[in-house]
Amino acid sequence: MNNNDNNYAIILASGPGVKLWPLSTKEKPKQFHDLLGIGKTFIQLTFERLSKVIHNDNIYIVTIEEYKSILIEQLPTFKKENFIIEPRVMNTAACSLLAANRINKINPNANLIISPSDHFIYDENEFTDKIQLALNNLDHNKLITLGVIPSRPDTDFSYIQFINDEQEIKKTKSFIDKPSLEFAKSFLKTGEFLWNTNILICSVKGIIAAFNTYLEGMSESLKNYFELPEDLQNIKTLAPIYTSLDIFSINKGILEKSDHVFVIPCNFGWSDIGTWSVINDKYKYTGEDQDNNNNTLLCSHFAGYNTKNSFIYSTEDKAIVVEGLDDYIVVNSEKGLLICPRNSVQNIKTYVGDLKLQKNGEKYC
Repeated sequence: MNNNDNNYAIILASGPGVKLWPLSTKEKPKQFHDLLGIGKTFIQLTFERLSKVIHNDNIYIVTIEEYKSILIEQLPTFKKENFIIEPRVMNTAACSLLAANRINKINPNANLIISPSDHFIYDENEFTDKIQLALNNLDHNKLITLGVIPSRPDTDFSYIQFINDEQEIKKTKSFIDKPSLEFAKSFLKTGEFLWNTNILICSVKGIIAAFNTYLEGMSESLKNYFELPEDLQNIKTLAPIYTSLDIFSINKGILEKSDHVFVIPCNFGWSDIGTWSVINDKYKYTGEDQDNNNNTLLCSHFAGYNTKNSFIYSTEDKAIVVEGLDDYIVVNSEKGLLICPRNSVQNIKTYVGDLKLQKNGEKYC
């Protein structure tokens, strides 16, 4: 573990994980589930991973009030005073700026690791090495991201283009979000593109300066809040300020615009586990829970007829009988039942949005 008291980690844990409905819901999103069957939830894995390089006292979690009890249950060693509570779920620019301002008041010389809470990393030793490399090379301007060397032309991820030189830490050229398959294939051929892990390492001075330059209105709004007397800094006074902020991702708002963004190519085995198809791929790769028809079976009892290449998942103790499906996703939970072609999993966000508009539909989301 790194003993530098100026190093801090911020875990972003407010996201809804809509594309993994019906298991992931507003009440309990994907970061609080053990979706890979390894005995730990994503938030537990993230906290343990970061605690190898950052002292627990310096790990902070951005979340909403509704998730505090889940986090306390799943992370018994986490310091409760290190919660940073959002009045509502925004995008990553707002919550990153909120956390940076909070840390800046504690330690204006801080270095930050800003990390999602719902990703999986296989080789944690390499992850630790790359984080240390970034921390050792920070200055007051650099914004350093971790990018993963692509193993396939995936259209679900965002990509970072970099200057392909001999440096370990490379200057970025551009960010491309979820390209078409043809573009993704061409990216791999150039050797100049990485998958974006959305893990950012920077100084607190550097990230606040970037917000001052590129999202000045947001920066001024939160600066005014943190200049209030401490007894007035609470969720009630923050709410009207925070909910008026622009809903940008930090990629769109800062990293795509700044001239100080760098990337470290990594090969530590990474996935954002964003869809049921990605989870299915994990079981296909390991050969776990497969039947003779190439179905992935994560349920109590299954009877399949003319059904192959499908993903069958249930959180309830019931028999599932399926006929005539090929390459489908079938997910049963307390909140709902999903049946859709595997190549349509990107549409689940739309399905959930439509469900919310139906009478009483919100309670199933």
